[in-house]
Amino acid sequence: MKTYTRPADIENESMRIISAELKERGIEIPGNFEAVVKRVIHATADFEFAKTLTFVCGKCMDLHQKTIITDTNMALSGISKPSLQKLGCEAFCFMADPGVAAAAKENGTTRAVAAMEYAAERYPGAVFAVGNAPTALFKLAELMECGLRPALVIAVPVGFVNVVEGKEEILRACRKYEVPAIVARGRKGGSTVAAAILNALLYEAAGMLAPESRGW
Repeated sequence: MKTYTRPADIENESMRIISAELKERGIEIPGNFEAVVKRVIHATADFEFAKTLTFVCGKCMDLHQKTIITDTNMALSGISKPSLQKLGCEAFCFMADPGVAAAAKENGTTRAVAAMEYAAERYPGAVFAVGNAPTALFKLAELMECGLRPALVIAVPVGFVNVVEGKEEILRACRKYEVPAIVARGRKGGSTVAAAILNALLYEAAGMLAPESRGW
């Protein structure tokens, strides 16, 4: 058994294993989506995502100079800061904002709903990445019916209550209005998956897919 100690070697070997297992399973991923699917599998060790990840508008979005909104601070903390800086991006999570908390209480909604409303008003062309709260997806779909056009929607919440329905609703809205989207259909997902997708897109846009290019 070979022992890997360098982070770059570990990641490269992981990706080699993922590629080999995808081939063994007879799963072919279009080149436009390969980086995203492999990084999600890398983050979760779950090959089911190769079948459940669904893409709208043909290819992944270039994230140069985009604002990214997440529904959890966990997803926010998992985003590669060097790639954000290289691409001139900024990223926010408003779940802990006092104004969002007050609005949620006043309107009897979840903080995720209030956070999406808050973010959409200030950054209507942002990338919205939802890894936890399906209520955020219902709100985004509602806002899209009223004219919101995000740069990209990443819809990957995990759970049992309204998760599948929320993903299908945002998928419907994104297809209707031709808004790019990456949706993990079914129950699986989470903040880790949201961060993995964002990092795949950021690394690809910044020319940092190879771990050696990130100083590893």
